[in-house]
This record gives sequence, C-alpha cells and structure tokens, in this order.
Amino acid sequence: MAFGKLGGDESSDSIMAEINITPLTDIFLVLLIIFMITTSAMVDSAAKINLPKSSQTVEETRGLTVTVAPDNRIFVNQAPVPGDQLEATLRDLLADDPKKLVILQGDQDVLLGEVVRIMDAAKRAGALAISVAAEKPHDGGVPQGSQ
Repeated sequence: MAFGKLGGDESSDSIMAEINITPLTDIFLVLLIIFMITTSAMVDSAAKINLPKSSQTVEETRGLTVTVAPDNRIFVNQAPVPGDQLEATLRDLLADDPKKLVILQGDQDVLLGEVVRIMDAAKRAGALAISVAAEKPHDGGVPQGSQ
C-alpha cells in the first residue's frame, strides 16, 4: 500500500492510501494462462475410441463432433445422445453453425451400417459437409493390414 499526501499543500498532515493493483493483475494473468493451457490439453473425445489409421489426413478441428463408441453409444460434442434423438440434436446445433460441418469420429470396430445411419441423420439435419476422423500411423508408413 502506498501512502502520499492529500491535496497540493505539502504542509498538510493528511494521508492518502492508494491500492497497488499490479500484483493482483499479475496473478490474474498467470491464472488465465494456466487455465488456457490446461483446457486445451484436456480436450478429449467423450468416449475412448480407437480411430482408424490413414496416411492421408487433413487437420480439421472446427465443426460439430459426433463420436461413436465401440458399444454404439453416440456422443455429440462430448454429450451422450440417444440414437432416436440424434437428428433433432444435430438440427438444433447445426442451426447456429455457419459452416454446418459434422466431424464423425468412430471406433474402428463400429460397423459401416451404423456410420451410414449417422451420416444420413446429419444430412437430414442440415449438414453441408461430413468429415470422417482418422489417425495418422505413428510409423509414417502404410496402415497395418493393407499391405
């Protein structure tokens, strides 16, 4: 806390107290940086899935994410959604999305029929584009089983 004289008169014995907010601002900025780093590191899909491997992947992170777990549970933006409410949920969320992009993340054990059903629901809900999420192979080569 800083103390100084009140008014322009140097002979006055009045004391003025000022609060120094610089340390408080520093603490808030440090907390903000910590929060930003931890939230970006914590972003993960709602279900633990094993994405299929592909050597041709494109980085696309902006869009509505639909995740299908190995036991066919469906998550939209990490929130569980019953299968019969998928289209209505997608329609509500796509109404506010200017890109109208749906990113489909599915475990490699999910059957093709389930994927087609979800893609059909997304198109009926108003999606203009659907991307399928895949993971690059770690060895940089051809995915296993395709040689």
